[in-house]
Parts: sequence; C-alpha cells; structure tokens
Amino acid sequence: MATPFLSRLRAEWAPSIPRELLAGAVATFALIPEVIAFSFVAGVDPAVGLYASFVISIVIAFAGARPAMVSAAAGSVALVAAPLVAAHGLSYLLAAGLLAGLVQILFGWLRMGLLVRFVSSSVRTGFVNALAILIFSAQLPHLEKANGAGWALLALGLALIYGLPWMARRLNFAALAAIPSPLICVLVLTLLAAGLGLPVATVADLGHLPDALPSFGLPDVPLVWDTLRIILLPAIAIAMVGLLESVLTAAVVDEMTNTPSDKNRECTGLGLANVAASCFGGIAGCGMIGQAVGNVTYGGRGRLSTLFAGVFLLLLIVLLKPWVALVPVVALVAIMVTVSVATFNWASIGEIARHPKTSTTVMLATVVLTLITHNLAVGVAVGVLLSGVFFMAKVSQLLQVRSADDDLAGTRTWTVSGQVFFASADALVDAFDVRGAEGRAVRIDASGAQFWDITAVAALEKVVQRLRAHGCAVEVTGLSASSRQLMERVK
Repeated sequence: MATPFLSRLRAEWAPSIPRELLAGAVATFALIPEVIAFSFVAGVDPAVGLYASFVISIVIAFAGARPAMVSAAAGSVALVAAPLVAAHGLSYLLAAGLLAGLVQILFGWLRMGLLVRFVSSSVRTGFVNALAILIFSAQLPHLEKANGAGWALLALGLALIYGLPWMARRLNFAALAAIPSPLICVLVLTLLAAGLGLPVATVADLGHLPDALPSFGLPDVPLVWDTLRIILLPAIAIAMVGLLESVLTAAVVDEMTNTPSDKNRECTGLGLANVAASCFGGIAGCGMIGQAVGNVTYGGRGRLSTLFAGVFLLLLIVLLKPWVALVPVVALVAIMVTVSVATFNWASIGEIARHPKTSTTVMLATVVLTLITHNLAVGVAVGVLLSGVFFMAKVSQLLQVRSADDDLAGTRTWTVSGQVFFASADALVDAFDVRGAEGRAVRIDASGAQFWDITAVAALEKVVQRLRAHGCAVEVTGLSASSRQLMERVK
C-alpha cells in the first residue's frame, strides 16, 4: 500500500507515466524549431539555445513550482540578448544570464512572485492571444518557402493531428488515443519525405545541430567593474522579461489544470535554471507558453513530462541527430499551428461586445503592443498600466461628498464616503462649497471614507484650512485608524 508521501510524489511527478513521456516528447518536437529560430534572433549558434533548453528543462523539473510547465530558451529573452551579443560577444551574454538568474532567485526569496495578482484577466487574455498570433506568424517564413510537396505534407500533418483523435473517439480505439497525434504526424511525414525523396526543407536546414554534450564552465569574462557595467542592464532586462513570462505561463497552466502553483518558487526555480544554463554555455530562458499548452493539451500533468522534454531533446540532438535531421520542417510547423490554435482564447472574440469597454481596451492594447514590438513583456506592461489607470479612474468616481445644514444650530455637516487617494483628491477639495459655509460650525464626517496616501491626507488638510480661513470652526470625525495614523505621520 502506497504511503501518503509516495502518493503525493506520484501525483506531482507522474500521474500516468506513459502519458507524461508522450506529452513531453510532443513538447520537445515543438521546442526544436523555435529554439533554433530564437538562437538566430539572439545572434548565437543553435547549439547555445538547444543546450540551454536541455539544462533549463532538467533544472526546472526539480526546482520549479508548476508541474507540466515547459521552460526553455525563449524569443523575448533572445530579443533582449541580441544587442549585447552583437556588441560584446557570447561570453558577456552568458555572464548576463548568470546575473539574471541570481536576480530571479532574489525575487523569489523576496516573495515578489505575488505581483502576478496585479495582472488582470484582460491582460492575461491579451497575453495568450498575442502569443498565439506570434506562434502562428513565426511559421509563415517556413510556409513562404514551401513548395507543392511541402503544402501537401502540411495538409496531411494537420489532418493527422486533428483527425486521429477524432477517429479514436469514434472507433473507441484506446491504443490510438493514447499516442499523441503530433508524434504520429512527425513519424509519418518523415517516412514519406525520406522514402519518396520529396524536395522539402528538413531540420538539418535550420542550422548546425550539436554533436556533443554540454560542458560546465563559468563565463569567460574579466572580473572587473567594467564587466558589471556592461551586463547589468541587460541582465535586469532578461530577469524581468523571464519572470513575467514564466509567472504568466504558470498562471495559464494553473487555469488549464485547475491546480495552484507557488509563483515565488517558480521565480527561484527559473533563477536556478538560468544560472545552470549559463554555466553550461546556454542562453537564459523562461516559461514557453506555447509548448506548455501543448504539453498539457496532450496529457502532461506532472514534472516527469517537463523532465523528459529536456532529456528527449538531448537524445534527439546528440544521439539521434541523423534521424532528427530528416524530420521535415512542415511537420514541426503543423504542430505549432495546432498549438497556436489551442492557445488562442476564441471565446474572447465574442466577449468583446459583451465585456466593459475598458476591459476590451486593455485586452486589445496588450495584443496590439505585443504584435508591434514582438515583445510580450511590453504588451503585458502596457496592459497592466492601462488596467491600473482604468481602475483608479473608476474608483475615484465612487467618491461622494454630501452636505446637510442645521439652520437652528447654525451648523453644516459634510459626509464623505468612498476612496480618497491621489486620483480623487482634487475631486474631494472641489466638492466643498467653502464660501457657503462661511461663519458656520462645520463637521466633516469621514466614517464612510478611506484615505490611502499622502495626497489624500493633504487634500483633507487643505479643505480644513480653507474652511478655517473663512471663519469656520471645523471638526473632523469618523476617521479610520489607518487614516489617522497616516495623518499623524504627515504632520
């Protein structure tokens, strides 16, 4: 009988070993073309990206927080890395990746992974939609070069990927359903292309594949302050972009699997993975949402699928290199097209007309900015900023100030309710008719209000001073404990 510890271990690592291995294999085939392409974007040899993906997958499987999540060398990191490589070479990129990993570990220790809570659902929807479009658009250069045979193989590949699961369900064929259709697609298209000698591009045409295991070594850079000056800003940029994409990818996998994950541990795990990748001659990386979605879609639920994705990648690119070199590029394109379709939130199209305009604006802005810059971090940052602006504008409009006069007693009472902060402070000041209360005893009832910052407290002080300048005896009542503490600090 399994102990509770062994039960938890199996649930976390391998709920179903065959399913985990097959899903990890699908993720590996989805990784290869993107990682090679990202390596070219960064200006480094494909081996640098492939080694990084192997090391990151192995480390993140143990140190990461999100089972079934796939992390590897990513395009957003490559965009940040490219100028550094062009100006100073690969060694400085490896040093920047090492420093970025240390920054990410520090973020995890400081529990800053919780910042994902500030990313609204509109931003997350824009994030996944933009990513789906980028994944699809990344396949277009391959399709532009395709000939008739390539298009025919692509059509067959899509038919296999979508048709085989449908056929397995219709025929109740469990054995066929157990094998991910993308793996069958790769096998069938490779046999056809090689057997018939079809003139189509293969993985070998994407770049030189490594033929040896990665070796350990620290980046070959001088240990002087000038080195730190060169790598500091790129390292911070790599760390921030990597953290953002990894935490958001983890959140997407959380939603797909209806299970939580520790975002702080994910930050620390990513940092450890990037430190290791840099020491083995690889570029820094982060969560790969397309591959993660593919892994989960085809059955991956535990850490074993992530671990096997890295192990299988190394086996393919080193031990099985001659066979991998024969795989048609269109087979990998077919996989990535289906991943992009699965990634896109199709329901969000119909929600555009139903959701509030502010939410739709945030989602569309995230998509548009990401597509314009080809940088997910920029799109998400703008989306978060817009969400904050719209939220503050909405909350500031909830502020209400009502007045009531007691003519017998010669007093006036203003009742303040709502949230008072820098966005609503001016509205608070403007709401008081100071001249109309001249010479009266004034009471400001703030029991229904909350003063959040120095600007809000300064606005209340300004109102009090104006009233007193017009001969009013002012009494402020109902302040919450936190509001009183804030006023005492300002004085």
